[in-house]
Amino acid sequence: MQKALPEISIVVPLFNEASLFNLLIERLNKVIEKADFPIEVILVDDGSSDNTATLIRALSLGNPHFKGVLLSRNFGHQVAVSAGIANSTATKALLIIDGDLQDPPELLFQFYSKLKEGYDVVYAIRKKRKEKFIKRLSYYFFYRLQQKITNINVQIDSGDFCIMSARVAGIIMKMPEQSRYLRGLRSWVGFKQVGIEYEREERASGNSKYSFKMLLKLAYNGIFNFSELPVKFITSLGLYSILLGLIYLSYSVYRKYVYHDAPKGFAGLLSAIIMFSGAQLLSIGILGEYIIRIFMQSKGRPLYVISEIIENCELKKSNDTTA
Repeated sequence: MQKALPEISIVVPLFNEASLFNLLIERLNKVIEKADFPIEVILVDDGSSDNTATLIRALSLGNPHFKGVLLSRNFGHQVAVSAGIANSTATKALLIIDGDLQDPPELLFQFYSKLKEGYDVVYAIRKKRKEKFIKRLSYYFFYRLQQKITNINVQIDSGDFCIMSARVAGIIMKMPEQSRYLRGLRSWVGFKQVGIEYEREERASGNSKYSFKMLLKLAYNGIFNFSELPVKFITSLGLYSILLGLIYLSYSVYRKYVYHDAPKGFAGLLSAIIMFSGAQLLSIGILGEYIIRIFMQSKGRPLYVISEIIENCELKKSNDTTA
């Protein structure tokens, strides 16, 4: 007898989360028991080096509500979420949560009730964070900068934690972008969207797997994938540099013919060289960010490679499952 298709899929990317795995599953099981509609939970292992994959395999082999998607290596959080979305069989909606329990899975019911009102996306807005001050401050300025310079309306203080209709998920998976920024793609799709405030908790266990370098890469994707402003900034920078140069030239000519002298000194020359050289290097760097994205996209490589899919108590192995 074939298992009925789930109404909702809960997609959970995991990377070295063995220490809180049991607590996560306990919380998810309570949500499944409380729901009056079928749910599947897709646990995506993003190339963990601990025994997270083993725990996912054992759970998925014994519990029909859980599906394991094991990636062949670490592809990154955004790609792992994309792999989970691609392997969903939900007929109505998908809930995206992080595996560290900072995103409470219990909000599923509140989100789903909003979806039934006619919304296609219900996203969570963090009204309070529990991270360190510097990290909170960085997030604060980034989200506000992003909203001002990008050509889409990404809600301030919203992350990947959301529920989206199956049709929105389907559209997102048709976007072949390598440098993925899911909350940006989600906003770009459009349809009716609404936010719900929640208080973001601390991690249930362990340390954040998002290093500063990874956060910076995500921020770059959020800006360079959805904004033309950095390129336009180069034009403005060039124009202002020319203007500044002309002003200095005019001042030099004025001093020459009125006071019969001219600005002198190695320090002035050195300052001008440093300023214009810095402007040129900054411009090259900005162009480079766009060129890198074009280069990576032109390769046509799959977003990820799946080594195993564990589902319905049957282990499916593949050496070339890609997307």
